[in-house]
Amino acid sequence: MPLTINDTAPNFTAETTDGKIDFYDWAGDSWVVLFSHPKDYTPVCTTELGTVARLKPEFDKRGVKVIGLSVDPVENHAGWSKDIAETQGSPVNFPMIGDTDLKVAKLYGMLPADTAGSSEGRTPADNATVRNVFVIGPDKKIKLALIYPMAVGRNFQEILRAIDALQLTSRHKVATPADWKVGEDVIITTAVKDDEAKTLFGEFKTHKPYLRTTRQPA
Repeated sequence: MPLTINDTAPNFTAETTDGKIDFYDWAGDSWVVLFSHPKDYTPVCTTELGTVARLKPEFDKRGVKVIGLSVDPVENHAGWSKDIAETQGSPVNFPMIGDTDLKVAKLYGMLPADTAGSSEGRTPADNATVRNVFVIGPDKKIKLALIYPMAVGRNFQEILRAIDALQLTSRHKVATPADWKVGEDVIITTAVKDDEAKTLFGEFKTHKPYLRTTRQPA
């Protein structure tokens, strides 16, 4: 079954471009973005990996570790990384998992559990569902899950925006409105009564009994 929000992200061991890892040990107490690719040397994924490499300082600033996955062998990733550096202007600067036995793809529900064989001989179309983004919290719970079709490049600025919202709402009793960005007003959750809201946030605006907004907590 596909994993969804609040499910525990499964642990695994895997070979990566940074050596063999135990996922939980590698993640530690950090937030994690795990994003997957159906095969090496695919055009849309080439642009995505270059984009994440350029944005890595933004993930670092938020205390987020990034790890990629492709079903091809780790040794193939090295050649692909050269292409990414050449065409996208930035080499891959985070670990890439080699998932030749499809173990991680199946563990995370990106391929059916009964998928037979290995990555050898499989085409990108065979692995079309291995284009996911999982944001995983320090508690190893999945906080966000996105699935993209092969022809649509992922918007990593939106993923950063969502991480900002996830981290804020994990610390404060607030939610974020549509299109929210850091520094904009937030919504006070309905579980917070008005007296508590005054204590927690000071001034707030009541639009409807169920819709109250306040300045973003520091």
